[in-house]
Amino acid sequence: MAEKVIAQLNELLNKEKWTRATLNNYTVANFKELDDLLQQIIDGELEHDALEVCDEHLQHTKNSIVALYVSGILNIRRQTIDDTNLITVVNIFVDNHKWNIVEYLCERILEFGENTYALRTLADCYDNENEPEKMHAVWERLIRVDFEESDIVRLLAEKKEKEGQLEESVEYYKKALHRFINKKAFNAVKELWHKLIQIAPNETEFFHHAEGKIAKTISDERAVQLLEELYPHYKDVSDWDTAIEILKRILRYDSKNPWARKEIVECYQGKFAGHSHLDEYIRVSNLTQSWRNVHDAIADFEKHIAFDAGNFVFHRTWGVGRIKSVKDDKVEIDFARKRGHSMSLKMAVSALDILSKNHIWVLRSTWKKEKLHAKVKKDIAWALQTVIRSFDNAADIKRIKAELVPAVLSPSEWSSWSTKARAILKTDSAFGNLPNKLDSFVVRDQPISYAEKTFNKFKAEKSFFGKVTTLHEFIDQLEADESQDSDLFREMVDFFATQLRAEGEIDEYSVSSLLVLRNVAARFPFLSPGVDLDFRSCFERIDDLEGVFSRIALPELKKEFIAEVRRNIKSWPTVFVRLFPFFLSREIIHELEKADKTEQLKAIFDAAYSTYRETREPFVWLIRNCSADDEWFKELPIDQEKILICMVHLLDLTYRDIENKKDASFNRKLNRQCHTYLFKDGHLMEFLSNADRDSINRIYTLVNDVRELDPSLLIELKHKVLDRFPDFKFYGEKQTEVVNRGFMATPKSYEDKQKQLQHIHEVEVPANSKEISEALQHGDLRENAEYKAAKERQDMLNSTVARLKEELDRVQVVKKADVDSSRITFGTVISLKNNDTGKTEEFTILGPWESDPDNSVISYLSPLGAELYNKPEGEDVSFVINERRYNYTVEKIEAAPF
Repeated sequence: MAEKVIAQLNELLNKEKWTRATLNNYTVANFKELDDLLQQIIDGELEHDALEVCDEHLQHTKNSIVALYVSGILNIRRQTIDDTNLITVVNIFVDNHKWNIVEYLCERILEFGENTYALRTLADCYDNENEPEKMHAVWERLIRVDFEESDIVRLLAEKKEKEGQLEESVEYYKKALHRFINKKAFNAVKELWHKLIQIAPNETEFFHHAEGKIAKTISDERAVQLLEELYPHYKDVSDWDTAIEILKRILRYDSKNPWARKEIVECYQGKFAGHSHLDEYIRVSNLTQSWRNVHDAIADFEKHIAFDAGNFVFHRTWGVGRIKSVKDDKVEIDFARKRGHSMSLKMAVSALDILSKNHIWVLRSTWKKEKLHAKVKKDIAWALQTVIRSFDNAADIKRIKAELVPAVLSPSEWSSWSTKARAILKTDSAFGNLPNKLDSFVVRDQPISYAEKTFNKFKAEKSFFGKVTTLHEFIDQLEADESQDSDLFREMVDFFATQLRAEGEIDEYSVSSLLVLRNVAARFPFLSPGVDLDFRSCFERIDDLEGVFSRIALPELKKEFIAEVRRNIKSWPTVFVRLFPFFLSREIIHELEKADKTEQLKAIFDAAYSTYRETREPFVWLIRNCSADDEWFKELPIDQEKILICMVHLLDLTYRDIENKKDASFNRKLNRQCHTYLFKDGHLMEFLSNADRDSINRIYTLVNDVRELDPSLLIELKHKVLDRFPDFKFYGEKQTEVVNRGFMATPKSYEDKQKQLQHIHEVEVPANSKEISEALQHGDLRENAEYKAAKERQDMLNSTVARLKEELDRVQVVKKADVDSSRITFGTVISLKNNDTGKTEEFTILGPWESDPDNSVISYLSPLGAELYNKPEGEDVSFVINERRYNYTVEKIEAAPF
């Protein structure tokens, strides 16, 4: 079959003769026949052979349409950027005005992703065929991939404006303006600036953003020029706040600008026309005097003008107050705890902060708590805006919580409220982030699109893999809402394209960029990254495969890397063996199982087993995920006893590393996994139920040597062994110790101990410090009995604190729902028949913290508790403690009420 397909290709190439006559005879049907041949090549996986045949043919027949077309389609399918052959074919038919073929060829190219050449040519094709609607549709596609194209964007804006689609027209004009800024085409920028003032004057945030970009890209002078042309609109409609903001921006560029200084005085006079001290404050601040720094003068004026009757202020001692009156140089203020307080204006300006009437501190002082609580809970967006605006329009979650908890919301209410609040901050167009501080939020005067918000986050993100995560968030939103700004999307994509173009060795960033861009190209064909996305060629350039792969920080990228290796690399089974320790995934095991690669699976286990003390995690993963059900694992030359020995050893090693604070978080996770496998999943108990004496002795001795293990678990294991071998001798047993091993306790006991520790810290330690301080004032410490007593008290408190902390670290809190009443365990009430007296005795089995023998509450760690532990109902037990024999029958077991 393969030979027949390649032979057919060779036959077509040999028959082809490049002449103008044959060119004129070409039709779309000829290319459809070639497409049928291409499908056979692809189905037979003959792309490499076909490319060799075409490339060889083109060396002596450079304008062969068959060779150019077949090789061009095969190359573009591989996501390479080499579209030269296809462009040559299209140009041949453009030159001969064969527009139906040109249209077909362009559409074929576009099946593999948007291509600027194909789109431009297709638009020209429709223009020549007088099909304006189709041409405009292609223009729409073109400007989404060609981010330098600005003239067509402007033409589309004008078209939308003529059609009455004003909102869409504004968006196109804004897009065109940005693109002309990038080209430094100031005359075009100026024209579009005036157009937007005319049709969308309230887009203030856009104007400010564009002004900043103009200053950076073109010049400060040009930015000032455009701001001066924007300003009159807002002054004419008495929008004083916006007019003042524009003038402040002009003065930031040119603080000596006399026109802007004069205009800002006029704007303040318009805004504060009814203020009784307006003229005085303008004079005091020297706002009209050119010798005074304009920014200092503005700050001085705005501070003074805020002091007017009815406004709110804050004092660090007296809290929130309201200005009662301002007369001459005196300000009278009503504070909650200091009403009618008078101070000079100069003192007020320096000592008080002005608060808006909607400041959260003002609302907490003036609203009833029930009203504010209800409003905050019901209208989360309003609460967020209120808090953020209260602090110069910037606040993080920590600050928001501090203002609402516990003054407005309880800690438990905050938990669910904050989850909803975070979602609103992320998606609501009214909120944005500070560009240089991702965790601080701002309230936007003009709504910000999700695309802009995500782009700002992307720019501020310092971490490469943080940028990947942000891009993925944007992609998810873009698939749900295709109206998102593709220009911003392109800028994010270009970051990864730049990473991939960088010269030098292939590292985790270039590999990850390739994976990101392949994903983008697959999901958004219109967005061609403009770089070679061939995985195989990139893979072959990686020098340190394990190192590069291990440093890819996102699991989803590692998963995609593994998938690409499987699809593109012939030696993938060997590669999977090398990469498994750095990506413990079922995908690797599953693919090797499907391909019946038993030797590679064995190699994975051998590597993990031989280094289990050092690497740890691969071995634990394989035991937990493969040992039970995978057939390949069951054929390995390792028995259950060896597995258990390794797992117990790792349990002990992780306990020690946790104690030594060595990779504590990682080791805690592994420790929990080993503990669950051995005890909760029952593998250790199952082994002891079936093993011989020697194996039991080896395993039990190892477990008994794990110093941090809960003694109750050892007791259970011991009883299981004794059930099978009543005369079994346990070698190397240790006495149980609360502090050294860990123990169980009830939630109430745990809470009581925490309260005791808190009381020592908050009450007894400060009191003791005060005693020491007072004793020091009594003079000579050698004969100072009070000092010695206080120091002894300090030593005792330190000792108690250390003991409590250690016990709290080691305790295992048992809830009532966790109690197993089928046997005598922690948290059970038991009735025992004393076979010597015939009487029934009742005991509650708890821990050392709850132990109260006088009231028949005994610790499971006590000699009596240990002997009774794990016994079922109906069992006879007989034992000797301190030379006294006990002989009981277990009559009843039930959960204790705690």
